[in-house]
Amino acid sequence: MNTGISTNPRVAAILGALIADSASLGLHWLYNPERIAQIAQARGLVFLQPDANDYAGVSGYFAHGGKTAGDASAYGELCLLMLKHLAQHGEFDRIAYQTEYRNHFGPGGAYAGYIDSPTRLTLQKLLPLNPEQFPEISGVDDDQFAALAALPAAIVVYQGSVEMLQDKLEQIVRLTNDNATAVAAARYLGSVLMAVCQGESVQSALSRCLSQADQPLQEQVADALQVGSLDTLAVAKRFGSACHVLQGVPVIAHILQHAGDYATAIEENIRAGGDSCGRSIMLGAIAAAGAAQQGNPAKGIPLQWIARYRKLTAAADACATLSLYG
Repeated sequence: MNTGISTNPRVAAILGALIADSASLGLHWLYNPERIAQIAQARGLVFLQPDANDYAGVSGYFAHGGKTAGDASAYGELCLLMLKHLAQHGEFDRIAYQTEYRNHFGPGGAYAGYIDSPTRLTLQKLLPLNPEQFPEISGVDDDQFAALAALPAAIVVYQGSVEMLQDKLEQIVRLTNDNATAVAAARYLGSVLMAVCQGESVQSALSRCLSQADQPLQEQVADALQVGSLDTLAVAKRFGSACHVLQGVPVIAHILQHAGDYATAIEENIRAGGDSCGRSIMLGAIAAAGAAQQGNPAKGIPLQWIARYRKLTAAADACATLSLYG
């Protein structure tokens, strides 16, 4: 069963990103597809309680021992932080956002959990400075998926020209990831999400927007889109399932090309293993927006998934403040 958000692509994109991250948390950074398949048969795939025993004896990194099913990873926290920032300020304010980022993820902040390399190194730059001293580019040379986590809210709020949006996305990416590959990934998937929110089909946008990526990413994604049917494990094995966008974006594109609905897309992403939460943000946003454009509730975010996301009220309130329901 699904809800009316399935007909609103902008709200669907936001909730699709946040819920996909939360759904993936329990098996995040488990790199063994065989173990994941065993767990899926016994307990399912989504909204699992993180359990160190699931990682015993296989390739993986158990990072979420302090989390509860329905919580967010750091990626989901970044996504919600940007949504709340835009709701509070009405538009992107770099210094205010950097201040909120530092306060949230830094010492004494509300966030409790694993801190990845780009977040840790960005905090090291920001912590000694007064806000008026914050540099326009505060990120580090890193191409991991933290680069894309804050983008869905900005994309649905700044529904203007592609050029204006791309400038905004690059600015946001370089606040944490000052890296050309990360920017290329943001340009590509950001253009896809904007196009889908404006009515283009997911499959058409995946191909048409390739021009927004740089050559290495174009080639990787084009190869992934040539796979004729859904075979996520093979694609993840070919391109990689770790935290780097050059590995994960082709996997995202492949799943979006072939998954027939939101739930299938998110479950396929979890089955692929590795940095499933990192991939889930843009995957979930695009899959949910595409289902909303089709106007078919059965293909959208399952109601029971929405109910299990522990920060739903904060996200819904921010969407209302931004008048996204209209």
